[in-house]
Amino acid sequence: MKPVPEIVALLKSHAQNAASRSYSPYSKFKVGAAVIGEGGEIFAGCNVENASYGLTQCAERNAISAAIAGGLLAGTLKSLLVYTPGEHVCPPCGACRQVMHEMMAEESQVISCCDGGVYKAWTRKEYLPDPFVPEISEG
Repeated sequence: MKPVPEIVALLKSHAQNAASRSYSPYSKFKVGAAVIGEGGEIFAGCNVENASYGLTQCAERNAISAAIAGGLLAGTLKSLLVYTPGEHVCPPCGACRQVMHEMMAEESQVISCCDGGVYKAWTRKEYLPDPFVPEISEG
């Protein structure tokens, strides 16, 4: 599934704006993300690092959390775009992929892009083919 150029441009502008507010004094790696809901609502997030590295928050999860806090329901988010400055597309980490799987719609898409025109897109099944799901944990 190829991303809709207008959605990519819209989400990229929100993600770039969020990346500019990143708190990344340790990695110096600014990341921004934007997610869109079924009704066209857009929520953005940036990475927020911490001296205790395990407490660092990824931009993707911050954008998803903002969407849920803003009233969107888990499983209804349509597209998420991750932006990183530079010339290389960076995919989401594994923890973000697990959260995306639960919060994104079945037919959703995740897009990673950078400053150039290069991007990569994944469907829900592509970015996390074997997710941990509640049915498994209930055993």
